[in-house]
Amino acid sequence: MGRAGWGLPRLCVRWAALLLALWPCCAHGNWLWLGIASFGVPEKLGCAGLPLSGRQKELCKRKPHLLPSIREGARLGIQECRSQFRHERWDCRLLPPDAAAAAAFSVFGAELSSGTKETAFIYAVTAAGLVHSVTRSCSAGNMTECSCDTNLQNGGSATEGWHWGGCSDDIHYGMWFSRKFLDGPIKNITGKDGNGLISMNLHNNEAGRQAVAKLLSVDCRCHGVSGSCAVKTCWKTMSSFEKIGQYLKDKYENSIQVSDRLKKKLRRKEKAQRKIPIRKEDLLYINKSPNYCVEDRKLGIPGTQGRECNRTSEGPDGCNLLCCGRGYNTHVVRHVERCECKFVWCCYVRCRRCESMTDVHTCK
Repeated sequence: MGRAGWGLPRLCVRWAALLLALWPCCAHGNWLWLGIASFGVPEKLGCAGLPLSGRQKELCKRKPHLLPSIREGARLGIQECRSQFRHERWDCRLLPPDAAAAAAFSVFGAELSSGTKETAFIYAVTAAGLVHSVTRSCSAGNMTECSCDTNLQNGGSATEGWHWGGCSDDIHYGMWFSRKFLDGPIKNITGKDGNGLISMNLHNNEAGRQAVAKLLSVDCRCHGVSGSCAVKTCWKTMSSFEKIGQYLKDKYENSIQVSDRLKKKLRRKEKAQRKIPIRKEDLLYINKSPNYCVEDRKLGIPGTQGRECNRTSEGPDGCNLLCCGRGYNTHVVRHVERCECKFVWCCYVRCRRCESMTDVHTCK
């Protein structure tokens, strides 16, 4: 892509870097800019020119070889968020560069600081994305600081006919780096409002990382005469990020509302439920989600008007739910494509021109 193709995002990011130097409190979500394709190649800008907090820039300078993994982690998190919510009223929409410039340069705009269930998912899935990408780089041998899990290169079970071998994914370094890069030091998390939000975000970061660890699986390969599988070599591997995203989506559906008033630790908002412990893997939120049905420019909510819906679906993509009871419009779209292509000797391909009509439904 030429310079003109990504000049605006790059210009916005340069302004973001300047503003972050003045207002570091707004820094957390701006690293996600690295996962946007139109951003360009962060390695060419150097750590100082990236939309990172001061602490993140220092870490970047000490470990510049991790920049590709940071970028891939941001891309994974953003892509999975959009995939999991593509049929929902909130579709994990990104702000365009010019709009992001007016919204403290966050890729997700006000959603990243709203303290809602959606905020919880964003923090969790992007923290998980960073663990996943760094661990993949370790296993691929792209870094000298980490490699395969050396604790799983010996041992096994002779009676069951298997032993550890191959290259097990070592998530420990990825977990460590994700914490170091995303979790800022907190001096005092007791109080209300802002501190509660910080503590909530830190918890959801860790919930995302725990999802990667929880979904580690064991793969094995058989060895023996004629494929008899007399002996198996096994190794641990991370699940696909799609599976991790689905796991976090389930956690989102069952997320827990917590009080913004902290007393040493986060606690459930409902007093009657406070004896029920909060687990590391739970997603937490403070504020109820806004109404995503109607446009709210102040909050950056586009509403669902004009969204395409499925007339026959009873799920969230169905016209009844997605259109929030407003009804839908139906229009016919004509598709023209080449079909029934045949190779003619010698030497060209002959095709027919086929047309089809499709009903498309959009929310009123």
